[in-house]
Amino acid sequence: MAIGKHLSDKNPDGTALGQSASDLVSFYGTTPISQRASALQATSQNSLTTFMTINTNVAALLLEICNTLQNLGLWKGAA
Repeated sequence: MAIGKHLSDKNPDGTALGQSASDLVSFYGTTPISQRASALQATSQNSLTTFMTINTNVAALLLEICNTLQNLGLWKGAA
C-alpha cells in the first residue's frame, strides 16, 4: 500500500504533533483531545523498584494508559 502523505519534512530535529499540552490531537478520525493530565501519571516517574511495590497503583496506571490510547484513537478499546 502506498503512503499518501508524510507528516515529516525531513527536518533533522524531528517532527512534533502539537506545540503545547493544550493543542488538540487525534488519530483515525476520533475527536481531537488535549494532553491528558492526572496525579496518577506522576507515579510513572518513579523507579521500577519503587513503583512495583505500590500494587494499588498498577491497575490504575494501566487504566490511565488504556484510556489515553483509546481517547487518542490509537487503540480501539471495544470490539
